Amino acid sequence: MTLERVLQQTARVFNLHGIEDSHLEARILLGHILKLSPAQLYTQPERTLSQEKIESLQQLIERRLCQEPTAYIVKHKEFYGVDFYVDPRVLIPRPETELLVEKSFEFAKNRTNCLSSLKKPFLIADVGTGCGAIAISLALNLPQIEVYATDISPSALEVARLNCEYHNVMEQITFIQGNLLEPVPEPVDLIVANLAYIKSSELADLSPEITNFEPIVAIDGGRNGLDLIQQLLEQAEEKIHSRGCLLLEIGQNQGKAMVSLINHCLPKARFELIPDLSGIKRVVKIDF
Repeated sequence: MTLERVLQQTARVFNLHGIEDSHLEARILLGHILKLSPAQLYTQPERTLSQEKIESLQQLIERRLCQEPTAYIVKHKEFYGVDFYVDPRVLIPRPETELLVEKSFEFAKNRTNCLSSLKKPFLIADVGTGCGAIAISLALNLPQIEVYATDISPSALEVARLNCEYHNVMEQITFIQGNLLEPVPEPVDLIVANLAYIKSSELADLSPEITNFEPIVAIDGGRNGLDLIQQLLEQAEEKIHSRGCLLLEIGQNQGKAMVSLINHCLPKARFELIPDLSGIKRVVKIDF
């Protein structure tokens, strides 16, 4: 059977089972089996697959039809142009979180220009680091920074360390197990956090790909979805330098509640809510 025909049949099966982006998912699984890039898949449509490869692909298709996320099946996910190892110990990085990284870059670049003349390192705390996607993306693009990456889950930190070693940024990142900012040993210049922000009552409405496979601790934001974020705000003043910045990701329709929370926890802070390309208030920027 040719590669082109296998792709068509796999995409058809996915489409019949209601899996979105069926052609893309088919290409990812087939590329994984054959160890081919997307470009190579396109340029080799007449390539013949062995029965062994077809059987291996069928096993992955069955896992996907059981609603296991493709990223966990192939053990990697691209984020901000970088490939990260992922498994069920960590949340799968989402494209919307790239805005959080972009805003972190903007602030860090401006501040590092000032700090370089003082010969001080620019310190970042990545809170709830998960697979390390945010911390590593920042370290790869800003070699002058140092990052404290925290997570309450020791198993998540194991994954983050694997990614850190793979991308050769171990000298820039220190991993610490603990609750939010509590384990960070000194004040930092930037706090960045993508914490759980889904209301506990809304978890049942999420797709089975999320609720059956991704770690609940990285999803459940408590009664109002902002429980962890409130804890972080209450810890922030003791863990950030003057003129520092806190950047957070929030969910859709949480802007109003977030404003009230900031006014309560940090009444003197200046802040703004930054929309993503869809107009959703996605990132909260708090200046100290």
